[in-house]
Amino acid sequence: PSSPSPIHPCPLAISSPQVRSLCSPAAGSSFRFPPGLARRGRAAAGGRAGMGASGGGEDKPFNFLQILCEGVIAGGAAGVVVETALYPIDTIKTRLQAARAGSQIQWKGLYSGLGGNLVGVLPASALFVGIYEPTKRKLLDMFPENLSAVAHLTAGAVGGLGASLIRVPTEVVKQRMQTGQFRTAPDAVRLIVAKEGFRGLFAGYGSFLLRDLPFDAIQFCIYEQLRIGYKLMAKRELKDPENALIGAFAGAITGAITTPLDVLKTRLMIQGQTKQYSGIVSCAKTILREEGPGAFLKV
Repeated sequence: PSSPSPIHPCPLAISSPQVRSLCSPAAGSSFRFPPGLARRGRAAAGGRAGMGASGGGEDKPFNFLQILCEGVIAGGAAGVVVETALYPIDTIKTRLQAARAGSQIQWKGLYSGLGGNLVGVLPASALFVGIYEPTKRKLLDMFPENLSAVAHLTAGAVGGLGASLIRVPTEVVKQRMQTGQFRTAPDAVRLIVAKEGFRGLFAGYGSFLLRDLPFDAIQFCIYEQLRIGYKLMAKRELKDPENALIGAFAGAITGAITTPLDVLKTRLMIQGQTKQYSGIVSCAKTILREEGPGAFLKV
């Protein structure tokens, strides 16, 4: 769930990878969405390496606007549903990652900041999938069949980069509310801007990209490649439960890989004016020196 997750594999706009790992990436997952939704898009694209319609018939023309609109609607809906369902898990993860050695974890207010977060999750998730799906389809048409993984990696990274403009401010406000710094989202935005300037809403942007772009790229690549292989073996379209299992598996692997980066992102986003860390390297060195390597694996 934070991240890294939470508008994604629902490629959710969920900033947290752990949260997104519980969804399926086609949408995703995060949401970032639901894998079942991507199936319809691939069928329209004509199918490549088992990814097209089961009939494998004639290719249909690439309709960018239609794919964009479908992705925006599916991504936004999936992002809101998944974020709401998994928000308590994301809150616990954020508090664990923010806690220093010996600190006590608060178990109250697990839905703190949900309302304000959904305001950002909806457009971020919609934007992610709206970018991911048409980009993926276009790249699959351009690249040879044996480079489909590159197309999925690239599309995931491009979608994550575009959605980051909404994800990061949403994540900053959400995580500071989850750690008890503010009571309402409007107050959080107003006070952050007043004390830290507009740049305060983009605190930890570099660490967010360092975590989220690899997460989105790797998660979707694993998800799409597993689907291709499974469909070739099964010789049929996958059912929704199968898509969900593949998405969860891809998200779990990617979340485990990117957890250390997610810890850095959380610490940089919630530090506010304390400026305990001057950047990603400073944050990593301080955590390693004061808390040990185990602190990078807090989920």
